[in-house]
Amino acid sequence: MAQVTVIIDGKSYRMACDEGQEEHLLDLAQRFDRYVAHLKESFGEIGDHRLAVMAGIMVMDELSELQRRVTGLETEVGTLRKTRDEALVKADKNDAALIGALSGLAERMEGLTSRLADRGEPAA
Repeated sequence: MAQVTVIIDGKSYRMACDEGQEEHLLDLAQRFDRYVAHLKESFGEIGDHRLAVMAGIMVMDELSELQRRVTGLETEVGTLRKTRDEALVKADKNDAALIGALSGLAERMEGLTSRLADRGEPAA
């Protein structure tokens, strides 16, 4: 286990983390410290525990909003995929109809060519 010292509200805390996660933990601590500093600027000295609880609630509020947005985006992606799949099925049906129509025209042209050949007229 690796260990790092993080600073929150001017106080040092020694913390353990997985090897290779030191920078990530330091970054998280700095971000949390910014929440605490913001609250301290807004409310003054209201106690370490109260500041920590308020900052934690702010972080959870932000997390909740991000989760709500992710859920909305996942729903939108699902709708877009469904629309895409329906469009592909419709395009396949349209392609099949077009292929059928072209095949019918080709058969008619072959029939006309055959009749013209039977009459001895040159085909165009």
